[in-house]
Amino acid sequence: MTEQDRVTVNDPRAPVNNGEGHQYVFYGAGVGADWMIRKGVESLRITREDRVRLADRFVPPVGYRVAADRLEKPGSVVLLGGLPGSGRRAAAIMLLHGFGEEGRVDEEGVRFEELPTGEDENPLGPGRGDRFLLDLSAIADEETYDQAQRRLAVRRSQVQEAGAHMVVVLPSGMEHAHPPDLDPHTVRLERPRGIAVVTRYLRMDRIPFRTTDLGSADLRHLCDRSPMRELARLAGLVRAARDSGRFGTDFAGWLDQAMHAVTDRADDARRQVTAVRTAPERALLLATAMFEEARADTVYEAWHGLMKTVGHEDQVTTELARTDFGTQLTGLGIERDSDGRLRFERLAYADAVRTHFWANFPGLRDGLRDWIGRAAGLRGLTTDDRVNVVVRFGERALAVGRPDHLFDLVACWADRATGTPGDPRAVTALELGLGHERFGGWFRKRMYECVVRSGSLSDGLARVLTTACVQSLGATHPDQAVVRLHYLAVRKGEAAYEAHEALLGLAGRDRRLYRLLIDRLRDRARGEQPAAEPHLHLLTHLLRSDRAPDPPPWPDLFLGWEAVFSRPPTELWSPLVSSWLDAAAGDSTRRMALEVMTGATRGRGAALHRLYAITCAWAGTARHPSQTAVAALFWQYIDQVQYGRTDRADAGPRITEEAR
Repeated sequence: MTEQDRVTVNDPRAPVNNGEGHQYVFYGAGVGADWMIRKGVESLRITREDRVRLADRFVPPVGYRVAADRLEKPGSVVLLGGLPGSGRRAAAIMLLHGFGEEGRVDEEGVRFEELPTGEDENPLGPGRGDRFLLDLSAIADEETYDQAQRRLAVRRSQVQEAGAHMVVVLPSGMEHAHPPDLDPHTVRLERPRGIAVVTRYLRMDRIPFRTTDLGSADLRHLCDRSPMRELARLAGLVRAARDSGRFGTDFAGWLDQAMHAVTDRADDARRQVTAVRTAPERALLLATAMFEEARADTVYEAWHGLMKTVGHEDQVTTELARTDFGTQLTGLGIERDSDGRLRFERLAYADAVRTHFWANFPGLRDGLRDWIGRAAGLRGLTTDDRVNVVVRFGERALAVGRPDHLFDLVACWADRATGTPGDPRAVTALELGLGHERFGGWFRKRMYECVVRSGSLSDGLARVLTTACVQSLGATHPDQAVVRLHYLAVRKGEAAYEAHEALLGLAGRDRRLYRLLIDRLRDRARGEQPAAEPHLHLLTHLLRSDRAPDPPPWPDLFLGWEAVFSRPPTELWSPLVSSWLDAAAGDSTRRMALEVMTGATRGRGAALHRLYAITCAWAGTARHPSQTAVAALFWQYIDQVQYGRTDRADAGPRITEEAR
């Protein structure tokens, strides 16, 4: 067992708070997708590392083995039923992950993706061994479920024909609307023993305890009734209590704090806010809850910014005549540590305060959005402080069903940003939205609307969208990432070039995405000029040797080259062709490109003449026999296509007027 620095949540249905304590996160060029795991934020990402982390903590629910046996056969689709909180989503991921054991299907090219619950903008196109998760658990009405079933029928047929595997998490309480023909494929799961889940988490976090330490009636009651996400949160809070160093050195003290955080904090926060009647005191409570662990002077500045935002009149007395800041903090149960940073005395109390304000002061939400938009840029905040604030605001906005508030801040921060890859706050907020189980689809659609509209798109927002496609969407919905990057890449400006490079990098790492992008570009490159020009330009770059997957997908390259060579020759052809001549000279297995490329001209004279000219220029700089041999072979293929010859008397090129 090795040290683990993350908490993975079974069957998450809401943001999970890992508790208090210092967290130090360092960022390079931008905010990596890993921040969500460090911050304890739920994510749709189901990469191999995430699955391995989940596997370390996973306790199979009752019925898991039955589902695993049914999923074993290629082309199988298993539907999981069960009550909310029973670990259905985690079980679905682990069922699909099981096919990676013993290296059976984790080879290159096998997909592990979560499918969107709504309409998919790209065809599924599954391959043998691919694994798909479809989580319908959030559906709450029959009309939506009926539409989802129709899409499921199509996907199920495609999965069966391709020999892939799919697990579907069914909505709870909709059994009456479940088609009878799916009953044989449905497995009902029962929650695992709660105490076993808590034990597994604690052991993976290397928290010392004895079995008898988990014997209290209150803990047993909690374990018997709470959903898996709450038990994961409980274990995370035990760890937070230990790591903070503020709640003793024994397990009993840590567990006591964690139990109170899970069961009592909401009521504690409600009572305190009710008891505190003045606007400044309530504003200080909320400012501290949002900026906890930031320096006191920065929280003070954020506090006064909040009072201005909500329209509180400045006090007429001077500050010297008022209660000092430290006394106000103490009266509200807020500590100032030796580094001058503020935090609440009780574990996880800040989260309860934030939750209370967003749930019970709905008229303040617009103002709180505007306040955070300004306050998250205060000079006294570190990068980690800013990310904490963004995550805290995002969790609350999404919890009350306001994804638009979070995207408003994405656009606001991005539009003000300069440089690459955009404002870290905007990237963090967008990735938080994309990873949300309920609103992830809303954010993907909003991104699509941004990139397809013909109006202006700021470079800052374009960079943030590009970064989110690469770091987040490329892992969960790679086809959709390709679509959005494509639209960004064919715009004008420096940000478009960055999207261009990101798109080619993403497609070049996956043969299926490479084929998808070739098909998109071929279709648009056939249009009328000048609209087709950006797509043709992008296609020629994609088809270069250094951009192609290894080994080269010759059928896909043929189709792409055919689209390029069907248009009048341009200066873009030279680097494209020269890249493959270089590759063929350095690796004999790449010489297939020469024959495929000449075949892709379809005998068009202008295209063949241009290939002659490019090869002549390339061969004129030859310093190695292999280059001469490659040039001679290419000329031979060109002659065979143009003149129907099967051999040549000389090794030199046929110089025509067009080739000079």
